[in-house]
Amino acid sequence: MENVVLIIHLLLALSLIGAVLLQRSEGGGLGMGGGGGGGRVAGRSSGTAMGKLTWILAGAFICTSMVLTVIAASNSAGSSVLDRLTDAPVREEQPVDSGITAPLPPAADDDAPVLPTAD
Repeated sequence: MENVVLIIHLLLALSLIGAVLLQRSEGGGLGMGGGGGGGRVAGRSSGTAMGKLTWILAGAFICTSMVLTVIAASNSAGSSVLDRLTDAPVREEQPVDSGITAPLPPAADDDAPVLPTAD
């Protein structure tokens, strides 16, 4: 069910992008469109079929977004990401033997001086 709604959602998104790009420019966007308002002082123009189609596609897009949210919430079933992290076993790292030996401090029963003398 989730895959079907997701495919419909993606098709709506692509259709909405296409519908917005096919609409006639109202002018004034990014300084393009040539001056004037086409003889209009203010107000909205009458709704075109393309504008109504854009509103319908946008409404359907929002509805599928909400349906996908509800499906994702029901699939989570109250589990948290942190719950899944604590269930994983902890891997202990093994020391890597590089073959290089570091000098060790003298043993407790060793009588040798730790620092060289100034003789």
